[in-house]
Amino acid sequence: MTEDTGITDFDSLRRAMAENGEQPEGPARNARAEQLLADAERLNIPLAVIEALGHQLKVYNYSSEKDKMFVPFARLLRMWDERPEDFDEYETHSLHWVFKWMSAGMLDQPHIPLASVEKWLAEMEHRYRLAGHSERAVRSAEFSVAAHIGDLDRAGRAYDAWLAADRDRMADCHACELHGQGTWEVKRGRDAEALELWRPVLEGEYTCAHEPHSVLASSLSPLLRLGLVDEARAHHLRGFRLVRPMESMRCAYADHVEFCALTGNEARGLELLAERPAYFTDTGQPRSRLDFMAVVTLLMDRLTGLGMGDQRVPGPAGRTWTARELAAQARAEALELAARFDRRNGTSYIGERVRARMEQRPLVERLPLGVRTVAVRTAHSPAASVPAPVTVADTGTDGADLPALVAEARRLSDTLRPNAVEAWAAVARAAEGVELDARDRAEIADHEAMDRGPEGAGLFLRAAELYAEAGDLGEALAARARAAYVRALAGHVDEALAAVAEPYDMVLALYAEDATGVRQTASVLMGRARILMRRVHEETPGAVPDAERSVRELLALVQGHTGGDVRLSSRAAEGQAMLAELAELAGDGEGAAKLFRRAARGFVEAGLPWFSVEYEVRVAALAHGLGDMAEAERALRASLEHGGPYLEPTGRAQLHLQLAEVVGGRGAVPEAVEHALEAAHWADEAGESATLGAWARHQLGSFLLRQGRFAEAAEVLESALPDLSVETHGDGAIVQTQWWLGDCLSELGEHRAAAERRLQAAEIARQWPEQQDHATLAHLAAESLGQAGLEDEADRAYTRAGDLWRSLGNVHFLVRSLRARAWLALRAEAGPAGARELMAAAVEECVTALEACDDDAARARLADELGHTHRQFGDLLARSVSEEDGEGAVRAPFEEALSQMERAVAVFGSLGDGALHSRTAAELAAGWLETDLGRQDDAAARAREVLAAYEGADARDETAQARRAEARRILGPQER
Repeated sequence: MTEDTGITDFDSLRRAMAENGEQPEGPARNARAEQLLADAERLNIPLAVIEALGHQLKVYNYSSEKDKMFVPFARLLRMWDERPEDFDEYETHSLHWVFKWMSAGMLDQPHIPLASVEKWLAEMEHRYRLAGHSERAVRSAEFSVAAHIGDLDRAGRAYDAWLAADRDRMADCHACELHGQGTWEVKRGRDAEALELWRPVLEGEYTCAHEPHSVLASSLSPLLRLGLVDEARAHHLRGFRLVRPMESMRCAYADHVEFCALTGNEARGLELLAERPAYFTDTGQPRSRLDFMAVVTLLMDRLTGLGMGDQRVPGPAGRTWTARELAAQARAEALELAARFDRRNGTSYIGERVRARMEQRPLVERLPLGVRTVAVRTAHSPAASVPAPVTVADTGTDGADLPALVAEARRLSDTLRPNAVEAWAAVARAAEGVELDARDRAEIADHEAMDRGPEGAGLFLRAAELYAEAGDLGEALAARARAAYVRALAGHVDEALAAVAEPYDMVLALYAEDATGVRQTASVLMGRARILMRRVHEETPGAVPDAERSVRELLALVQGHTGGDVRLSSRAAEGQAMLAELAELAGDGEGAAKLFRRAARGFVEAGLPWFSVEYEVRVAALAHGLGDMAEAERALRASLEHGGPYLEPTGRAQLHLQLAEVVGGRGAVPEAVEHALEAAHWADEAGESATLGAWARHQLGSFLLRQGRFAEAAEVLESALPDLSVETHGDGAIVQTQWWLGDCLSELGEHRAAAERRLQAAEIARQWPEQQDHATLAHLAAESLGQAGLEDEADRAYTRAGDLWRSLGNVHFLVRSLRARAWLALRAEAGPAGARELMAAAVEECVTALEACDDDAARARLADELGHTHRQFGDLLARSVSEEDGEGAVRAPFEEALSQMERAVAVFGSLGDGALHSRTAAELAAGWLETDLGRQDDAAARAREVLAAYEGADARDETAQARRAEARRILGPQER
């Protein structure tokens, strides 16, 4: 026997095959199976070779090299025909089981003639009949053949025969059968019926190694077609997490790529393709490759249709690809594969279905997923979400439509529409080489200056000159006031105040002489008020009274003139907002909120709701600070409503995130999830995935966790973690995200990964002055390590947690850490003696704490902890006895265990009715020990005590009924 393989006998071979079976699917596992077969042949034991061939066949079937499984199966079948006595019961069953794999595997290979597939189906039926098996699996296989080639009449007959036949050991598991049955309903256009069939699998009633993975993937398009987008999103996040590590599930993976292409998640689809480069080229299962290349075509066509045909995309190795190039390549390969299947099948069915799949249109324009994606910028998507200007199209330089452009621009600016600046820019472009009057040139310069912000002072002054040339002295003074204000924005507040002084005096004089209107005068007064508010923010002495006087002067001017004049209404509303700011600075939060609400209402009533957003947000912040969460929620909802299409992505993300926190805080978690999803989406659109987006995903993960949607929460939290940083988000956010993620992974049974997350969080929390979180995380990590079977690591983590609990004075969790270590020790090198010592220490900690405690409520809690510790001590002593121990060796530990149970009963009894269930549980455990010790009368007395304790108990009290049933079992049938 060669030593380098480590296989020296049949037992070591079996251990090696079991270990290999736990490895990830793929070529490495397959190669190991091939080596193990060679090792088995050297053992010269027929059953060893049979088991190694079965192992090899299984790993091939669950990999991208499915085409390799025919050879080991043929060899197994030959061995069975020659010497069936070499097969034990399990291998006999396995041989007949994998007949089904062969049938499916042949269908997947277009080079295998259809006649061979049908011959094999008949062979399977013959052998199953000889072995006494039901025809259920045979009819299921026949259904697969007929459905594949498009013979739907035969498929229907086989389907009915499949369901009518008895289930036996050869039938596929319930989960796999339901998947196939639901797929048939989808093929018949019955999406709702398919989802109903799949419900037991989706809800976890039936599972297997590849379910609900496949059902979750297959359900995506039916859910989208039925408009159940929330469920579709959930199935994608949950299902992709299951499919991601399983190389053999290329068809299911393709369904997830297709989902991305149909829901506006093209960027996510590209990420999925990048994760699996081998799927482009693996040829071991042509049918799954056909599915994959079809959805690659769909996704690439979608990108090309969005104007992204030249974008670099993941593709087959060896060269770079654009979306347009990969679309052509993938389509050619998909159609060539479809043609091969159709030639084999003698139909056009596969090709027709593949073309239909590639030609699908999106079912949802945009479905936020919550996970991080880099936004795909298409030729049709603007950088921000502000609508394009409502203007007449530019006409170049001939000026034919110039009057219409000017009229439209003036309408937009007079009514303060958001796109007025762009409209005047269009006028400027159309007017090149055309002589305009001074008024038009003034308005062009004025709006170009507005577009430049702090850099626009010079243009405002040029506009002022042109307004004066046009004879509008009031508007000229208003333009000078705007020039002064932008100087203040640039930080030159004193210069700005000096610059606005003359326009202010002059406009008041003009207004007094009826030489200018209220609108122009209000514009100058507003400019001056804005500058004075800048002085307030710079905390200039005396600035507040000056600013307040200027604002009230403005409000007095416009009062009575706002009806029907949008500009004057906006001046009045902004004036109220300025007073609100002054009130807030003075510490009058309630007064400030009232004035901000008045300002917001003024803008809405003027038909300018987008201007109200800023002030509703201020109301929300003030209300939050005052503890008025209902008002905060109202204001945030109003901000979203009034902002409409004019909110930029960052602002929209912030509003949704704040709303998520508010509604989540009052327990409306489903709605909080929706707002957090929107926040994450808009943060990604704004290019702020690593900042605002990470916060949104942090919150979204917490809400999903609260709903028990653990797989979705884990996907989202894992997506958030790489972007969370101490500098931007703080170490508390990182610890909390790791903590939540550990909770999710624990619920999903991924205990090793949960332990890693909890330990990482604990290491950060170790540095904090307050050690409560550090202790809790260390304790949780220990639980996960124990559940992962890493008992030495778990003991070290419990020890660390125990030391922390001791330093914090938390006796309850110190005791629990000692108890947990005791159970670990029982299975470890320390054995029963070490376990006994740790449990005794736990009892001592409780007793010591009780003696030192003089608070009645705290003493009751400590007594309860002591009772549970005695109960666990008794359980541990009873379980420390092995089945091989003789009666004499068993009695002493059982007597000691009974003593601990009696102490538990006494402690719980001292706590009264509040500890009734705990007392009766300990009483029953003592009763069973009495039975094991041969003291049936004493056991019966304990059972009757329990029955008496629950005399007249509510029939709906499940614990009481369970205790009574257990007591009757102890009594036996003769005493019931």
